[in-house]
Amino acid sequence: MAEQTLPPSDVRRPTAPDGRPTARVDPDERDAGVGRPGLTLAILLISQLMLFLDASVVFVALPRISSGLHFSPAGLSWVTNAYTLSFGGLLLLGGRAGDIFGRRRVLVAGIVVFTVASLAAALAADPALLLAARAAQGVGAAFAGPSTLALIASNFAAGPARNRALGAFAAVSGVSLSLGLLAGGILTAWGSWRWVFIVNLPIGGAVLALAPRFVRETVRQPARLDLPGALTSTVGMVALVYGFIRAAGSGWTDPLAIAAFPVAAVAGALFAVAERRAAEPLVPGWLFADRDRVGAYLNMLFLPATMFGTFYFLTQFVQEVLGYGPLRAGLAFLPLSLSLFGTSRIVARLVTRFGARPPMVAGASLIIAGAAWLSQISADGGYLAVAFGPLVLIGVGTGLSFFPLNLTILSSVPAGSAGSASGVLQAMQQVGASLGLAVLVTVYTSGGAGSGPVDTATVAGRRTLTTAMAHGFAVAALFG
Repeated sequence: MAEQTLPPSDVRRPTAPDGRPTARVDPDERDAGVGRPGLTLAILLISQLMLFLDASVVFVALPRISSGLHFSPAGLSWVTNAYTLSFGGLLLLGGRAGDIFGRRRVLVAGIVVFTVASLAAALAADPALLLAARAAQGVGAAFAGPSTLALIASNFAAGPARNRALGAFAAVSGVSLSLGLLAGGILTAWGSWRWVFIVNLPIGGAVLALAPRFVRETVRQPARLDLPGALTSTVGMVALVYGFIRAAGSGWTDPLAIAAFPVAAVAGALFAVAERRAAEPLVPGWLFADRDRVGAYLNMLFLPATMFGTFYFLTQFVQEVLGYGPLRAGLAFLPLSLSLFGTSRIVARLVTRFGARPPMVAGASLIIAGAAWLSQISADGGYLAVAFGPLVLIGVGTGLSFFPLNLTILSSVPAGSAGSASGVLQAMQQVGASLGLAVLVTVYTSGGAGSGPVDTATVAGRRTLTTAMAHGFAVAALFG
């Protein structure tokens, strides 16, 4: 796929009949790929793993963080929310910045911010400093994340090489959330909660040292950054994600949650107006002209909603009902990670033989089946009876879904706009995760778990908890 090179802003760009900018091959980008493709891919995958791992690695460590820094119950949730909010709010801007300024350059800048913020989080002496560091981590991730995916398009030639790279990327993206729970359990049990942030330092340092040598830079686009679009999209995304986060923690009648959604709607409307008027829009409108791509984006909205619900409820089930410690709780998600990774190794061949749609349909069906199975959860069942089978089904279903979805979204996008397409993709994931968690937690609390503290030391308390979880899983099946 050729790299798009944009002419100066006062020269009208040629467009295809569907309004999409035409691409030409730049001499420096004629041969996609580099001399060490395996190392190039490893660098990009490690970057993706580190960024997405941080979305879930702190889940298991939260009790230790709470006791160590004396968080209030309400404040503790913002250890995860601060990262989610800044990450999701800036993804569209981060994706377009990579297209304009060079994706490797933006990736490196994002990793610098993320790594320094990780050090600040590890050294935090009070809740305010930790939350500020988590927000800064999200900023770095928002700029590095879209460039990580888009760099695959510019470093690997279209065809089998790029398909294999996208397959590996999809595997890492899907596995990273569950691996975060495992890594958080190991690091917390064997060391301290601070190690969930310290571990990012050598990984980030390695990426910063190797990326300039082994990852091909993309051609910088001589275009202006759409500042009105950047401002309105950031305000809209932050307000939308915040509204879902607030609703999950305080309920849908909370004044701040209610106020956030009109702000998001107004900002979204202003963003649409700004994009129509912009010569170089932050998100090109032709991205949504393809029905298959729009369908893939919608799938990327609902898939994380189901997965985050699974993590949220099952983490509580294995710790509160089954009495697992942090390490064992992390290991409980290993069946999902292994089945997802194993499926991701063969899905590229399935897509080559059958096309993208059959694996996506099969994957969605398995995810729905897994969530429906979990809706039968009970306090009397053990891990093997309640969780093992559904985790395998959801892992296989996710493995079948991620690669064809990524391929559908990126396959017909000119390389010069791959950052924007990737930013929208990851924005959908973040909004979906926040939306899903808000809805499922609402169902969960209305099912009895939110009426007050639940004493899980008693049979009645455990049954109350699992009944509420069953209601949540039933709704999660609808998201699938």
